[in-house]
Amino acid sequence: MADVDVFISNYTLVDPEIYQLWIEGFSSSEAVCYLKQKGFGHSMGAPIDLIASDVLDHYRTYSLIELYLHAPTKLMEQSCFQLENHTRDLIIEKYYSIDDVVAREILGKKLTSRYRKDLDEVGDKTCVKLKSCRRQFDNVKRIFRTVEEMPGTLTNNIMQHFFISNELAKKYACIVFLACLRFETSKKKLQYLTFSDLLTCSHSIMIYWTYTYQHTGPEYYDTEMDKEFLLDLRELRCLLDKEKEIKHLVCMRLKPVLLERAFNELDGNFRSYWRALITIACNLHRNRELRDLFVDLCERLVEPWRQNGWNREQVNKFLASITQSVLDLEISRDQETRCLWDRYMQVITICLDRMYHV
Repeated sequence: MADVDVFISNYTLVDPEIYQLWIEGFSSSEAVCYLKQKGFGHSMGAPIDLIASDVLDHYRTYSLIELYLHAPTKLMEQSCFQLENHTRDLIIEKYYSIDDVVAREILGKKLTSRYRKDLDEVGDKTCVKLKSCRRQFDNVKRIFRTVEEMPGTLTNNIMQHFFISNELAKKYACIVFLACLRFETSKKKLQYLTFSDLLTCSHSIMIYWTYTYQHTGPEYYDTEMDKEFLLDLRELRCLLDKEKEIKHLVCMRLKPVLLERAFNELDGNFRSYWRALITIACNLHRNRELRDLFVDLCERLVEPWRQNGWNREQVNKFLASITQSVLDLEISRDQETRCLWDRYMQVITICLDRMYHV
């Protein structure tokens, strides 16, 4: 008679290490080899056949649970698998985990079946197993379809429907936001930007430039740009006429803290930088210009600064100085312009800080 291995238990046991290997796309045989190399079971003298049988049993269990993980609310309601609360939270969080390098590749791509077939290229590029890439792609697509038109904030909606942590929900919110607004992130000149960079940039836009800015309630979406604000930004064009005054204030602030060469370069190219900031602001009401925000910042400011040898500290000092100079100039003249400028520069400062890699 053939030998049959039987495992009987009450609560479903989840081994965090084996589950992590399953999540990362290891086959059962690959997982056994990995565990053997780490000395798994060596202290108990467990033979390799027993380890292989145990791993295979875990893998079968995880494959069955996966059906419920596609809709975590069903996992909460089902009775087939008795899971302790901390175990249930762990398998959901791990299942929806996403590698930053994979997320970066997905950004800017259409979430179609055709792209899913090409994920082997993503796997080769990121050194992430194909099975894991597909899991992450399917999760992104699933979350996107669930929350894209849902009222309220993306992060809260994702947390409530998929029971994942705030930190992980923010990552998915970034992907959904950039996809909904179709921001350009795939161009070659933007490839140096990491997912972490774009996460910070998109989060700042969601906070300051959408209808959720200074508003709360389910009727406000952070996937919908504040159109009135973007239209009002055209009023900043009036600041072009105050270039000399702004330049004077900026130079007074920066001359004591910049080296002579850096100060002379700023003095000679101030008009170019100033006009770039104002022009970008005045055109953001157009959908095409909004989508190309990162491209415009890169071409009009980041690349010229690199060519002129700016470092990150110099960039941040310049942005802080020019922001405050306009606020000081306008504080007693036009409160509306002052508020527009401050709200605009909150995002621009964060984005340029993250985009300026030297």
